Amino acid sequence: MVDQPNFGILGPLLVRTPEQIVRVAGRKPKLLLASLLLEANQVVGSDVLIEVLWPANPPSSAVANLRTYVSSLRTAVGDAGARIVAHSSGYAIEPATEQLDVLLFESLVGRARAAQSAGEAAGHLRAALALWRGNPLGDLPASPLWDGRLRALAQARLGAAEELVAAKLAGEEYASAIDDLRELIGEHPYREDLWQRLILALHRGGRRAEALHAYTTIRRQLIDELGIEPGQDLRDAHAAVLAGDPPADPAAAPATPALIRVAPGRTAHLPTVSSGATKNGPAPESGHALPPPHQLPADVPDFTGRAEAVAALTGALWPRDQAADGPPAIAVVVGPPGVGKSALAVHCAHAVRAHYPEGQLHLCLGGTGQAPADPGDLLAEALRALGVSEAALPPSAHERATLYRSLLAERPMLVFLDDAADAAQVRALLPGSGCAVLVTSRRRITELPGALLLELDVLSPEEGEELLGRIAGAERVAGERAAALAILESCGHLPLAIRVAGARLAGRPGWSLGVLQQRLADEATRLDELSAGDLEVRASFDLSYRRLPGDAARAFRGLGLLGPASVPGWVADAVLDRHRADAVVDTLVDVSLLRLVGTDPLGQPRYRLPDLVRCTAREKAGGEVERQALTRVLGGWMSAAEHATSRLPTTLFSMTSEAAPRWSLERETLGRLTADPLTWFDAERESLVDAVRLAAGAGLAQSAWGLAATLVPYFDLHCRLDDWQSTHRIALDSARAAGDRRGEAAMLRGLAQVCLYQDRYTEAEENLRRARAIFRELGDARAEAISICGLGAVNQFSGRHLRALGYFRHALAMFLAVSDTSGEAYARQAIGRVYLSLQDPGQASRWLGEALRLAGELGDAHREGCVSMHLGRLHDLTAEPDEAMRFQGRALDIFETLGDRHCGAYALQGLGGLRAARGDRSHGGDELRRSLEIFQQLGDRSGEAAAFQTLGDLYRSAGRTALASHYFHRAVELRRQLRELS
Repeated sequence: MVDQPNFGILGPLLVRTPEQIVRVAGRKPKLLLASLLLEANQVVGSDVLIEVLWPANPPSSAVANLRTYVSSLRTAVGDAGARIVAHSSGYAIEPATEQLDVLLFESLVGRARAAQSAGEAAGHLRAALALWRGNPLGDLPASPLWDGRLRALAQARLGAAEELVAAKLAGEEYASAIDDLRELIGEHPYREDLWQRLILALHRGGRRAEALHAYTTIRRQLIDELGIEPGQDLRDAHAAVLAGDPPADPAAAPATPALIRVAPGRTAHLPTVSSGATKNGPAPESGHALPPPHQLPADVPDFTGRAEAVAALTGALWPRDQAADGPPAIAVVVGPPGVGKSALAVHCAHAVRAHYPEGQLHLCLGGTGQAPADPGDLLAEALRALGVSEAALPPSAHERATLYRSLLAERPMLVFLDDAADAAQVRALLPGSGCAVLVTSRRRITELPGALLLELDVLSPEEGEELLGRIAGAERVAGERAAALAILESCGHLPLAIRVAGARLAGRPGWSLGVLQQRLADEATRLDELSAGDLEVRASFDLSYRRLPGDAARAFRGLGLLGPASVPGWVADAVLDRHRADAVVDTLVDVSLLRLVGTDPLGQPRYRLPDLVRCTAREKAGGEVERQALTRVLGGWMSAAEHATSRLPTTLFSMTSEAAPRWSLERETLGRLTADPLTWFDAERESLVDAVRLAAGAGLAQSAWGLAATLVPYFDLHCRLDDWQSTHRIALDSARAAGDRRGEAAMLRGLAQVCLYQDRYTEAEENLRRARAIFRELGDARAEAISICGLGAVNQFSGRHLRALGYFRHALAMFLAVSDTSGEAYARQAIGRVYLSLQDPGQASRWLGEALRLAGELGDAHREGCVSMHLGRLHDLTAEPDEAMRFQGRALDIFETLGDRHCGAYALQGLGGLRAARGDRSHGGDELRRSLEIFQQLGDRSGEAAAFQTLGDLYRSAGRTALASHYFHRAVELRRQLRELS
């Protein structure tokens, strides 16, 4: 057993003397000592040490402070027996090999490799691995400057563990080797060479059933999780166990990355492909033979997520039914800049490379550059990699392609074509048979027959969080998870942006995640923040933008001014001020700058600029041309919304902005889209709400409040109170900022209506009085009468019936004066409703009858439904239950046909109460509970209180006093709250 060293970094930082553990006080002295020990017996530059100690913002006195820390450290560790020596450029610690665990570890591994017997090698390796106490320096905050050394240590430990397994197998210590192999497989579950050695070790150790089970386990794991079959070596080991062949020597199976001596005269190592090997046998051993090309870029160490994409891509690159002389397997990965196409492709290429031992070619096609690579030049590059000398290169691209296909027909390879410009560039590089071709491109390449097209999207929130944690530190991300999620949102979950954000955090361990969150919050400067070294999001997007033709670039900039909501294709028409701009839209989609996100219920394709792409487009859209494009888009929304509103069953009291610009869609398109206006509004609701925000943000007040007002009938019909309130508040601020008095009054009246629906009577009355005063000032009698009707409703619902009657009569006179028949019908209905509340059936019948007649003349089904509901109450008051039921039923039918859930709930309540009064408590209770549920969903507490009251009456009449008391209590409590609000 080797004595314990005095310094330890193969685990938490450790300093000891023969007598005791030495405590190093303070984080910076520990970081200093760790940095010196990682590079023991070598000078570590002062600049490096300062960066480790003060990564974010070193003080001006950093050099002097460093000298102080070194001095105190010499005192603290002096008894441990290692000198800290100053040099002109930095400092070095000089421990002997036996004093530092990492030096001792390397020495013991070296002795193992020089050992003359498996037993001796195993003894040294056991001692070396026993020095490890956990993750190196796991108790200290990580520094990016340590990453390379720490990775090398991890690899060295893994290599030593594999060499120990090989030594144990050579010494026939099968049980112990099997335990070690299972532990290594737990750390590296997809290493087929480890599974192969485990199967052979189990077989050689007489545990044949376990060997077969191990193969079943890894095969299922590879198929289920990666979509691939085991490699040939693993299948051969399985076949040997099935056939009961004499157990092979597992020490000879490929497992260890380094050459080790396992017995005198015998070695075990990774096999190599013979240089210049062909299908007819190895080439003559000549100094001129070239090894097979293995040109794949390094796999991404922190590759994250993408399980479905990995399975699809690896399955396409190694189809199990692929014939050697069949067509090549082709997979094309496309997506927007920075989405991780190349990272996915490289990762999957490494996953299948064992199936292509003849080699892997990698060609960069330069598709996003100013001039994509010429296919003839690319073929020359490939042929040189395949062993063709410069002098033997054919002169023409056609001849080069012919030779290229001939060579690959004899040597099936994996060909990775990165950053393709288009299908024509790729087509020239396709092998004739037997190979696999993996293509990445920002353009949607769909012209290659039989190719898998994999369109890559951004990472899921879970994958994005995992990637950020792997770069910046999982504990750090988990400790500020809310800030981390906000960072991911600002990054649009784009892998490149997440990698940049993670790199910035890793390079600034003194930052909280909240610092970066705040710096990314502003879209205007977000791309400035997403830059780290040679990683820059803006530059990646600019490569695609520079290759856009003129109209596509103009459309891209105009679309960048829109919000995150999806939009239909006609929006590009408005941007370009022409109809049928489909080809321009297709261009943007094909180069992955515009994403097709689906088709809405109207059959319209819908498009959206990815979040960071939109930031890029907005940066480039600062001119008058783009402002005019935005004005046309808003005008298109206004025209379409007005056209759809005119087809709604009720448009009472709708207002509009005459001065707001309009832009007309094609008549046929407009008619088709708004043929079912409610479906159109439902499909476009998010875009319409976003359009109000855009108009306000651009200072286009007329468009903002005009569009908000146009949406009121739809919001009213479907009780979209949140959208109604948010659009009106935004537009109100915009109108006030622009000094637009009519817009201000219109928005105040609309907000008052929302308050009225939500039983906020005081606020409603205040807004209505202000709106009325402005309309009177402007001389708009109709709009003033509308505001007066609102004041009447506030007073009626507050129990001030006579005052309400006065307001409604005043409004009626004004409607008559301006010949507004719809307004007249509403006012007569409202007056009849007040008389109902005053229990004056004669007057109520007169006014409601006139309102019903006018509704019929106007063809206003919704008004007819409202009046019918009140007539049902009237006939209930006059003890005519059959007529009451008939009118309430008629009202319910109308509202359900129109899709008005709110008014339908009041009709249900009235119908349920009537049924309960006639003794049909079962059906009546069902209808009352349905109305209660709707009121609660819509936030109508007045309707909710009335439903509770009616349900209480029903259960009291049924003798269920406890349940009735519960409902009465709820009704009383709600009404108390309403009185406090009003």
